[in-house]
Order: sequence, then structure tokens, then C-alpha cells
Amino acid sequence: MFLGIDDTDSPDGMCTTYLGAMLAENLRSAGYTIGELRLIRLNPNVIWKTRGNAAICLEVSGGTPEAVFDTACELIEMFAEFDCENTNPGVVVVNERPDPAFYYKALQRFCTIGETVRRLNKIGALYRGYKCGRGLIGALAAVSSVLPDATYELLAYRSVERFGTPREIVAESFFAAAAATFPHTWDTVDPAAGTVVCVPHGKDPVLYGIRGESPEWVEASAALMISEPPAFTQIWRTNQGTDAHLLDYNGEPQDGVSYQIDGVVDGEPTTLIGGHVDFLFHPDAGGPQIRVFAFEPTKEFRHTVRKLHSSDRLTLCGSWRKDALHLEKFRANSLRPAWLRKSPKCPVCGGRMTSAGYNKGYKCRSCSGRVRELEITEQIRGITEGWYEVPPDARRHLAKPIARIHEEKSGMSE
Repeated sequence: MFLGIDDTDSPDGMCTTYLGAMLAENLRSAGYTIGELRLIRLNPNVIWKTRGNAAICLEVSGGTPEAVFDTACELIEMFAEFDCENTNPGVVVVNERPDPAFYYKALQRFCTIGETVRRLNKIGALYRGYKCGRGLIGALAAVSSVLPDATYELLAYRSVERFGTPREIVAESFFAAAAATFPHTWDTVDPAAGTVVCVPHGKDPVLYGIRGESPEWVEASAALMISEPPAFTQIWRTNQGTDAHLLDYNGEPQDGVSYQIDGVVDGEPTTLIGGHVDFLFHPDAGGPQIRVFAFEPTKEFRHTVRKLHSSDRLTLCGSWRKDALHLEKFRANSLRPAWLRKSPKCPVCGGRMTSAGYNKGYKCRSCSGRVRELEITEQIRGITEGWYEVPPDARRHLAKPIARIHEEKSGMSE
């Protein structure tokens, strides 16, 4: 059977994966067999999410669905953050995976509580929604999930007595672990900023999370890290870092949907108040010209965006919000040559010449040399063909990092 849980946390505490890991251990102790544990990220543009819009799914064998359901509800009622207005837990148990269409809709678009309940009734699921029951959406999506591309995350959890206290880590060991296991793990640190990004800052139970391509690699990375002793760890199979949230652009953008768009830059990038950078883009799929934003929190990524010129051909990835694309990464497919016009060198003495007047060519101040032609050279663009991405601390969970994009040519933000 498959058990789905969502929306038990709040900005001030708890974590649905922590509750799920405890539940898995409780079920094992009761004689159940626990198979795969999934951490499923859903549409990152959902406005009522608490933090990362994640739901979980546990594969359980043994016993009855009713007993598993009751055990899950008891644990949620004991630990979920019910005092938070936006915490509305949901629990779902099904005997087999439902049609993945619901998962894809929750991942790439939006689902309502009403349609979720109708779907649950239709498939005969055991379910319970607390408060407004919004967590049923993520719980049903999690048990309905399919992972044609999957990554893994090792989550280390803190001892209860340490909740709410500063996390104790040796930052240098995290940098060493990242260097030793990259590109098989990613987003552990941000080398450019010199910061550790896999350690949260809130009151939740997570000590750190290591993302990678296999259980073996995330375990190898964690073994090199020095920190306060974790209470326990759990490896989750996940859709993180897969770009599963992206849809091909069809010329009719919808708010809150994420797209991959091919097209051409249609104007020079500009820097706005606050440090945000934007430019205009003409999609190949047709439709109106669109506006693209690289926001200030993306830091050095904006410097790369500023190097774009009109007529550059790109592939953009990002979410559509408030009539603009919020950029997650892009690929420079072909770059327009940039030509620099400058006065030529004197053919007699080699010095740089100056204008002799309108339509009169150029003259040398040091000798009598004169020429008619203007010297034109190709300007260094500071950008080459390939992928460019936001820094790790600005990356969304679902966005595929360049480390997972295997191409002959790729670029990194400077």
C-alpha cells in the first residue's frame, strides 16, 4: 500500500519528512515492511505553501490499510503544527498507485481541495483532511507520483533537545565533502559566496540535507561532514533537481506555471532599482514579446544576464508570475558577434590615429600618416554558448542543476 502525507509543518517548526521518517520507524517496529520513501516537490509557485511545497509517500507492506492509516493519523495529531493558520494536514492511503495525471497537475499547475476529494472518493482511498484539508492535495499527488528521472536526498535530523538552537557544524568539512563528491552531489555549498547552503536556518528538525544522484553518493558526502551528532538520518527518493515542473511554452503563458522557452533576445538587458535585471524576449512558439527577470537574490547570475545582446538565441527556464518570466537558468544557444568600432593604427609609425574630420578619414598626430578605413574588431562578449544558472542558495528544489545536464558545451555564471 502507499501512504501519503502533506502540510504538517509551519515556518516556525516541524518538517513533513521528519514526521514521515518517524512514522516509517514506528511502522517497522510494529512489524510492517517499509519499501521506498519518496519526497515529492510540487508546484513551487503555490502561494499557500509553508516552505518547499513537499509531500511524502511511504511504501508499506503488511497489516491492513486501516491500521496504517490510524497510525499515521495518530502521529500527525501528536506532532503537526496545528496552531499555524497555513498548516492543514492531509493523510491518504491507497492499495495501488493511482493515475499519475493528478500528480502532474499538482506538480505543474494547480489543484483544488474539491477536485481532490472527488478523486479520493472515486478511487476508494482512505483519507483524512485536517482543518481546511489542503494537505490532501499533496498527499494524493505523492501517492500518485511517477519518477522517470529521480535523485536522492539524505536528510539528517536533530535531537529533540536541540530544536530551536543554533546548528553546530564545521563549515570547512562541508566544503571538503562537496569538493570530493561533486558533480555526483550538488547544492551542499555555494563556493562563490563561501557559504554552506544545505543547512537550514529555521526551527525545523533538519540538521542538513545532501542531494545527489544515488544513495551511495549522498552517504559518501555525509560521511565527510563534521557536525553535531544527528539523531538519525533518512534517504529519500525524490523528483528534486529534475526540471519536472517545466512545461514547453505554447505562446499562452498562465500565471504560476513554469516553462522552458526557446527564442531570441529582443533588446539589451537593463538594471532596475533594487538591482534586478530584465530584458525582452521573443519566443519561437509565437505569441507576444515577453519580459524576463533575473532578481537581485540571484547575485552573480545577473552579471551573466547583463552580457546578453539583442538577437542572441536562448533557451529560458523559469516560472511565469505577474506577466513576466522569473528566470531559473538559461542556455545560450547562439550568440551574436559584437563588433567594436575604433580608430585604426597608423601604417607609418604604428600609433593610434584620430579622426581627420567628418568623412575625411583618420590622421596620425605623430607623423603624416593618413587612412580612410575605420578599424572594426570583434568584441569579447564575456559569455559563451552553454548553460548558466542561479547560485545554489537561490535555486528552487525542482530546478535541474547544470551538474546534471550532460552536454559537450556548458557554462557557469561568473
